[in-house]
Amino acid sequence: MPDEGYAARLPRKRAAAGVLFRSADGRVLLVEPSYKPNWELPGGVVEAGEAPWDGAVRELDEELGTDRPVGRLLVVDHVQAYDGRPDGMLFVFDGGVLDDADVADFVFRDGEILSAGLYTLEQARRLGKPMLVERVKAALDAVGEGSVALCRDGVRIS
Repeated sequence: MPDEGYAARLPRKRAAAGVLFRSADGRVLLVEPSYKPNWELPGGVVEAGEAPWDGAVRELDEELGTDRPVGRLLVVDHVQAYDGRPDGMLFVFDGGVLDDADVADFVFRDGEILSAGLYTLEQARRLGKPMLVERVKAALDAVGEGSVALCRDGVRIS
């Protein structure tokens, strides 16, 4: 029988899950959060006891008012500790293809998201952090390759 303090000594990592939606012409869906200046993929923190794919679905409902299913895993990204946050694992799932009319149908119910739109990677560079853009590039490559991209701080390593 393991000692009682074993589980308490195990390392803790934060987890987050996002969804890559893309248009037929290669743009990607980014959301504008109300609580920080940089834009993101839709998604967020995975709650305790929640699977990453379930967290992604929940976040889509909360942020965009949609019940779209998530597809296969595209990216696993290990992000080093920063800004007082512990290191973490970020998962990106395939949301499939949508168009401007689909984006117009999103509902921002809780004020967490101010807007959403389809953007080129060049536009994404101006809206999001460099780590986000690298992760999005890895996810787009993974879609085309039928693979899962492994990243470190957004940069693809495999």
